[in-house]
This record gives sequence, C-alpha cells and structure tokens, in this order.
Amino acid sequence: MNKEKHLILIAEDEDIVRETLAEEFGDRGFEVLEASDGLQALKLAREKDPDLLLTDLKMPGLDGMELVEKLAQELPIILMTAYGTVSNAVLAMERGAFSFVEKPIDWQHLFALVEKALQHGALKRENKDLLERVERSAFGNIIGESAVMKEVFSKIRQVAASDAAVLVTGESGTGKELVVSAIQSLSPRANKPFIKLNCAAIPENLLESELFGHEKGAFTGAEQQRKGKFELADGGTLFMDEIAEMKPALQAKLLRVLQDGEFTRLGGSKPIRTDVRILCATNADIRERIKEGLFRSDLYYRIGVFSIELPPLRERKNDIVILAEHFLKSSSDSYSKKLKGFSREALAALMEYDWPGNVRQLKNAVEYATLMAAPSGEITLDCLPEDVRSTAGSGAPQKKDEETLRAPEWETPLSLKEMEKKAIEAALKRHNGNKAAAAKELGIGLKTIYRKVEEYKIEG
Repeated sequence: MNKEKHLILIAEDEDIVRETLAEEFGDRGFEVLEASDGLQALKLAREKDPDLLLTDLKMPGLDGMELVEKLAQELPIILMTAYGTVSNAVLAMERGAFSFVEKPIDWQHLFALVEKALQHGALKRENKDLLERVERSAFGNIIGESAVMKEVFSKIRQVAASDAAVLVTGESGTGKELVVSAIQSLSPRANKPFIKLNCAAIPENLLESELFGHEKGAFTGAEQQRKGKFELADGGTLFMDEIAEMKPALQAKLLRVLQDGEFTRLGGSKPIRTDVRILCATNADIRERIKEGLFRSDLYYRIGVFSIELPPLRERKNDIVILAEHFLKSSSDSYSKKLKGFSREALAALMEYDWPGNVRQLKNAVEYATLMAAPSGEITLDCLPEDVRSTAGSGAPQKKDEETLRAPEWETPLSLKEMEKKAIEAALKRHNGNKAAAAKELGIGLKTIYRKVEEYKIEG
C-alpha cells in the first residue's frame, strides 16, 4: 500500500461498521473523515476535499447513488453493498462510481481497490490541473469579466476541440488574433504547426505563391522551389488574418483547396494533399462584401462554420478597469517603475472615453501614462493622452460605472492574489454563496474554488 498520506471519507450509517472501517484505514496510515449519513458526507466532501469516498449504498438523507451523482466528477467513489444490491452498484458505476465491494468486506480486496482508485483519482486531477493550466495560459492575454466576454470564452472552449473552421470578427484592436491563438492552444493540434498569413499585407500577385508555393522557374524570379503556407501547415493550423481583403479570383482557388483537401504549387502539375484546420479573422463586414460582389458567399460559409464576434470596448465598459490595471502592471514592469495605480479622476476618464481603437488603444494609452506618471507614482488625469483627457467631465458617470470603479479599492494597486480573492468574493456574493455556480462563472473547477476559499479565508 502506498504510504503517502491520503484523506479518506467514510460514509456509513451503522456506527460499528463505520468505526471499524475508520480504525482499519487509520492503522494503514490514512487520514479518515467519518459521516453517519449522506448529507453529512456531502458537506464534508465539499469542505475537506478528500482523496476518496467510501460509502454505503443505503443511508438516510442522501443514499450512495445520490452521492455518486453529486460527487463522481470531483473524486473517486467506492460503494459498499449488501447482498442483493449489486445491480444497483453496477448502475452507480455507469453513473461515475469507480467500483464497489460487497459486505462482509474482504479487507485485502478493499485495500487493493482503494489503491487503484487513488491512482485513478490522482491521474484525473493531474489531467484536470493540466487542462486548467493550458486554458489559463491560452486565455492569459484575453482579459474580461463582462457577460459578453464570458460568452466569448465559452465559445472558444466549445469549438477548440473540434476541427471546425472558425471565423473571428470584430473591429480593429479588439483582440481577434488572441482569440485565434487561444483556440489553437486548446485544440488537439496545439503541438502541430501554427502558420499565420496576413492577406492584406501581401501584394495580390504574390499571395497565391504564399498560400500554395511554387516550383522553380514558375515565374520570373522563382529561382528555387518554395513551399507555401498550406504545405507548411500540414497536420496543423493555418490562420488567415484579414481574409476579406483577398481578391475573388484567389478566393475561388482557396475554396477548391478547402473542398478537396489538395492543391498544386504554381508551375507544378502534381496535386499535394493537405490536412489543415483553417482559422480566419477580419474587421470587415463580410456580408456587405458579398452584397457588393467582393467576397464569395460559398467561401464565407466554408470558413465561417463557427463564428465568434468580439465586442468593441465601448460595449464592455465593465472590463476597462481590469484591463487598465493589467496593462499598467505590464508596462510598469517593462519600464521598471513602481506605480501606485490610477487616481479616481483618471479612472473616470478611462470609463467615459469611447475607445475607437478598442483594447489595443487602451493598452497604448496606459503605456503612455506609465511614461508620464507623476513623481508620486500615481497615474493622474494629466498623465493620460490628450484625446482621453478631453472627455473627462463631459458627463457624470452612470451609477453603475461608479460601482465598477470601486475607487477606494483601486487607489492602491492590487496584487494578482488580491485580485483573484476579490473576483472569487464577488462571484460568491452574486450567487449567494453557491460555490458551484461561482466556479462555473469564473471558469474554474469546484475543487479549485474550495481550495481558494480556504487559502484566502473567504467567509460564506
């Protein structure tokens, strides 16, 4: 038996059976929690985060089957069954239980089963932690707590695991490339080639060669064979930025590649097979381009199997403060400056401004303010760019904006841990202390929120 200390929760309504189990596990080096009914077991499982639950099938309050339905996604569960209830235990396994043992208990069999369950649980936690780390890394530069951004995060999660073509739209500066990168990072092709092409940055007469490659002598200046983006991206992902700028003649050739899965280099005759996932982005209104005859509707439907539209910053003003603080920390680190944060007037100006350049413009404005920071280390109104300053006082902030500013909290810059604590506290408050709902809103695991609540000593 593995000597590592593990916490085992035993749920059994018969005192003598529960106490015997607790003694046997204690003698083998386990830490033990005891519950005399299902409701107590559920409470302890949520509060103490045990490594395994050993539960009787029939108990008052909640029975073993109900505990499986509520806890099987969080920890491994072994059921104890009396004669004649094995069929119910098998049903519980179909719903997520790890295994079952029959009474009277064969101790050697039980402890062998427990060891396997603990190994299974540890592997499952590692995989979940890895997924959370990958997701945090993928979303790391996409900042937002507003409802519209939560919807964007949800769509990224939904589509990332598939091979569907994705079209990301939105105004310039909204972060379309960050969304594309997040999709690629969370996809099964994450470790395969990720090739990027800006369709607006390459002259029309060179774009076809960039996409499909060319043979030596295919045109004047083609002194050697060259692979194109489709060939380089084989097995991986091709990101085509500003796809709406592509001319109709080349659109037709691109459509054939997407339909047939093969292409021919310029000057070549041999078809080349390709396995590429296509991700596209544009700040243009493609439907208008279609009406004007500038973009093929059949190509639009091919590249836009799944669409994600990024909202402009003026439609997600609740995110401005957290974005500004994020950019301030980044820029102050870059310039080795110790800054206290934004003044109330500076925050009000940031909130009032419409940000036609969106998140990119806000980032640049904060970097400018960092360079202009007052000797006191505070970002005051005078530190902001003139176009942002000019809006200050043009209208009193709405009540909801004043609440968003939370001036007293922001006058001293928060550490990342403090920001995380406040985000969890706010989510719990919005959901009346319901940790499962708060965890879902924040995009973290239920065990994670229980651990964070204990770590930060959050009440409720």
